[in-house]
Amino acid sequence: MRRAVIIFTAVLGFLFTSLGLGATSALAEGESLQGTLINAGQPVAGVVIKVAEESGTPVGEATSDAQGKWSVSVPAAGTYKVDLDAATLPQGVAVTTGRTSLTLSVFEGAARNVLFPLGAAAGSPGADQPAEGGTSQLERVADLVYTGIHFGLIIALAALGLSLIFGTMGLTNFAHGELITFGAVACFFINVTASVPLEIAAVLAVALGGLFGYFQDRFFWGWLRNRRTGLIGMMIISIGLALILRYLFLYVFRGDTRQFAQYVAQPGMDLGLISVAPKNLVMDGIAIIVLIVVSLALVKTRLGKATRAVSTNPSLAAASGISVDSVIRLVWTIGGALAALSGVMLAIFQGVNYQMGFQILLLVFAAVTLGGLGTAFGALLGSLVIGLATQLSTLWIPTELKNVGALAVLIVIILVRPQGILGRRERIG
Repeated sequence: MRRAVIIFTAVLGFLFTSLGLGATSALAEGESLQGTLINAGQPVAGVVIKVAEESGTPVGEATSDAQGKWSVSVPAAGTYKVDLDAATLPQGVAVTTGRTSLTLSVFEGAARNVLFPLGAAAGSPGADQPAEGGTSQLERVADLVYTGIHFGLIIALAALGLSLIFGTMGLTNFAHGELITFGAVACFFINVTASVPLEIAAVLAVALGGLFGYFQDRFFWGWLRNRRTGLIGMMIISIGLALILRYLFLYVFRGDTRQFAQYVAQPGMDLGLISVAPKNLVMDGIAIIVLIVVSLALVKTRLGKATRAVSTNPSLAAASGISVDSVIRLVWTIGGALAALSGVMLAIFQGVNYQMGFQILLLVFAAVTLGGLGTAFGALLGSLVIGLATQLSTLWIPTELKNVGALAVLIVIILVRPQGILGRRERIG
């Protein structure tokens, strides 16, 4: 019976995901590449930026305005080459990294920020031109590996919360993607509308995400649980809730992709083969610390042991004096906070969009399944595998199909190890 439920969930979820993508993608504003050119704290106007496909087919070009801003719309998600025309830079100004040509991936429905750090020119006039051949492929691989790890950590935050909810309730929650979007949208309104610094706005958004998760279980899922609603019925209800929340976000936030007030264009730090914006390194550190703290709390604290007891056998846990409802409510609070934090980081990475959580929901499910259903450490490991597979697969397949690479890895591992990487075999019969 349990195996049938899992198969039914996967098939139904795939159908709803596919239908939802078709219904909502037409409402998004589309993909674009954008940036802001700053030199010594002042905007640089009149610089020409050209965008082309990997094959070299021109897509469009833009000229930075009086605020140093530029934007080029692209026809679809994919990998594009962005060239800064060094001849249009003011005299004495050059790209400090020496890279006037960048190859970047644009996500579906997202505006990708492009960083060209400017500074005083040094050396010969042609010193800022990129080196051809040699290390270009190695640099691309290194950039994809870092991007995969960074993206995997963002997925891991959401996957950990989803895994905890599944472990304690057995619920496959298709509305978890909207918890991710809720965190990003809440942070946007606090940061941009209320003019609160992004650091404080992010903390408040995570707290609101936790409250949102708590009230969901307190007034909705807990009520269904007390009425002994079946897991399949609750799963279908979660799909309906996801659709309601998604279109509520669309009504309130509209369909375009927006950016936070701070840390949109940030000069990258040259780390040898790759150039990484400091904000990404800070996000990586925060994600690692949060994941370690939550994982250790599940293992070391009494509350964590109670959570594992409820996950293993709710009836026995209740007979032992554990308040099952209180534990599940706490799990929903933690899961909502983790999803909100994931949404904030994803928004810093690729912008705020009403369907951003829905777009990575399938990858979150894949990470949880790959690592082992209901296991926290499995969700972390599965997320890193999915993140790396998603990015590295673009070395061989078009960027539009990169999720196929991640799901192919999932299928291969599940065929070899059905319980997932860290999951345990279950006795049937």
